[in-house]
Amino acid sequence: MSKKSILIIDDESEILNLLSRFLSRNPNFSITTYANPVSAISDFERTNYDLVLLDIMMPQMNGLEVLEKLKAKKEDQKVVMMTAYSTLDKVLKSHKEGATNYVMKPFSSLEALEKKVIEVLEQ
Repeated sequence: MSKKSILIIDDESEILNLLSRFLSRNPNFSITTYANPVSAISDFERTNYDLVLLDIMMPQMNGLEVLEKLKAKKEDQKVVMMTAYSTLDKVLKSHKEGATNYVMKPFSSLEALEKKVIEVLEQ
């Protein structure tokens, strides 16, 4: 697998730090993080990411709105939604809007998350 660029958008700095540290262990991953979805969207316009990990519940802009903006810019963008608030409604809506997959927070294990990231990147 060639080096893959991953963008993580989550308003919780602890989650960003945890995911960044863990996924950076994999030499095939280049990680960029944003706590502010508006800044992330601006960066997204200038940078090509192989995968976006996107939180659904954020105060500045919810993940479904961010997903819509990302997909408008790059229709085939792979996006994995992250949510602690598992409502079937939001998960179904994120799939309808083009999310590739989703994961639940708290994560069952970081290894399982990494496995899902690799699986989605290989699709």
